Amino acid sequence: MIDDILAKFDGAFAKNTIRAYRSDFIQYQTWCLHNNIDSIPATAEVMAEYVDYLATIRKSATIRRRINSLGTVLKLSKHYNPTNQPEVILAIKRMHRKIGRAQQQATPLTKPLLNKLLTSCDDSIKGLRNQVLLRLGYETMRRRSELCAFKFEDICQAPNGKPAIKLNFSKTDQFGTGKILPISQELFDLLEKWRGMISDEGHILRSINRHGHFGSNLHPASISTLLKALQKDLNMDSDEQPLSGHSFRVGAALDLLEQGEPLERIMLRGGWQTDSTAMSYLRNWIV
Repeated sequence: MIDDILAKFDGAFAKNTIRAYRSDFIQYQTWCLHNNIDSIPATAEVMAEYVDYLATIRKSATIRRRINSLGTVLKLSKHYNPTNQPEVILAIKRMHRKIGRAQQQATPLTKPLLNKLLTSCDDSIKGLRNQVLLRLGYETMRRRSELCAFKFEDICQAPNGKPAIKLNFSKTDQFGTGKILPISQELFDLLEKWRGMISDEGHILRSINRHGHFGSNLHPASISTLLKALQKDLNMDSDEQPLSGHSFRVGAALDLLEQGEPLERIMLRGGWQTDSTAMSYLRNWIV
């Protein structure tokens, strides 16, 4: 059922978005099956029960995302969408009162931590790849999927003649308007060195097997894994929160704030469309 519905979404949404819609709907469908409930047509009472169930096993941000996903799938497939009905709204309010609304924030990867992580990278193939990941993530402030989508062909010059890289698509630019992101000369030189080692065009960030052979482009989920491994190599304190793919954005945004950059410029650099979204990244780390 869900594959037939989502087939109509192909091309209108990013692949990652469609993948998330599929996963969220299948989990809802599985819950309905276990409870002998029809998943479609959905009712407000059933959706409210599903929210109550999720409140026992999931965090509030995950629950809100799942209900929003279900609402989008139902609405665009011309099925009844009960997610905006009073029963569901009240269930979400109950959920917030029960488990809270706060979302766990990523640990900031600020410039001092960036420099420490860079010192743990040697000149091997993996070490150079990790240096590229660290600098590219920090300087561009992009999301994991956007970092993994960068290609060598995207390296360019900004209108002022300085090094830059083109972001062709993003979470807030699904139609490929594109954006030129400035990068340092140091990162540009590192990218050229990396390009020479790969001797290839295509994706910048690549997987590397234990024999040192290059694979396809790096999967977004691998970024958090690599960051945690680098963090472990530093023998950081056990109470230090693990880094994640969002750590680049939070850390760079905090550094810009410390440098006195206005919020509007930080939003522009990070690709945030509203100040409330940008502040949700920063408020827990501002002293």
